[in-house]
Amino acid sequence: MLTDHQLGVEELSTRLGIGEDEVRAALDRLADLRLLRPSDEVPGEAPGGLRPVDPRVGLAALLQHNESLRLRREQEFEESQAAITRMLAEYRDESAGEENHRIERLLGMATVQARLEELTRSISTECLSFSPGGAQSAASLEASRPLNSDALSRGVQMRAVYLDSVRKDRATTRHAEWLTELGGQVRTVPALPLRMIIFDREIALVPLDPANTRKGAVQITSVGVITALISLFEQVWADATPLGTPQERDERGLTRQERELLRLLGQGYTDEAAGKHLGLSLRTVRRMMADLMERLGARSRFEAGLYAGRRGWL
Repeated sequence: MLTDHQLGVEELSTRLGIGEDEVRAALDRLADLRLLRPSDEVPGEAPGGLRPVDPRVGLAALLQHNESLRLRREQEFEESQAAITRMLAEYRDESAGEENHRIERLLGMATVQARLEELTRSISTECLSFSPGGAQSAASLEASRPLNSDALSRGVQMRAVYLDSVRKDRATTRHAEWLTELGGQVRTVPALPLRMIIFDREIALVPLDPANTRKGAVQITSVGVITALISLFEQVWADATPLGTPQERDERGLTRQERELLRLLGQGYTDEAAGKHLGLSLRTVRRMMADLMERLGARSRFEAGLYAGRRGWL
């Protein structure tokens, strides 16, 4: 491409003796590395093509970009360390004999489940929850019914937020309908920041490791942290859609889930990582992306990102 600016995908495929899909993947990679740019950004060039950046400029810019990413990661790591240090200081026992700890580690799923049952039985006014990860098993949902039913019968207000992806799972939707019939409220959003449950606005359970919830959970009773988590819940709840309400498309014809997928992929998420974030299978993510590319008239991820930006989809 440096020696012949007129080569397109078909010509490159013929010249190099490789498939067009492999050529497009290579072009996407070069675009990610900022070594290609659309020809309509180059004065005198016809629009619609791709023009390689002069290596003397592009490689130097790439090194500078990688350096800025490294510095940003170091800064984020330092900020995270500082935040963790502050949290540890906040939750450190004020005296050796103090009994009322504001944080407690619950290791393993069995320990977490036992504490959930204990807290659910003692709840008196309200339960707020985020449930990321997509559809839950029918057995898990069925096992939770007795405790939820007992809480709702005592007048406990239950509000739960699931992912939009559960709308296509019959077991989860049946459970949500059952909760609603008993007085609970269920809404959905494209993505959730973490799994959490807040009891009576006094106690919260969040994962020890959001990437692996089976490791256990942290029980928090700090007023400041609980207040922040409640504020986060209310913001998400206000933007969520009741489960019985049909999914709507915006003026560009996109669902919220499609917009979120484009945003995640634009941030560098892989298809698999985006799927986990949205509670979707890898196959579903790829099918959605193929549909979006077809609607955009794009033949590669790079073109899709370019056209989506031009249309205001990102």
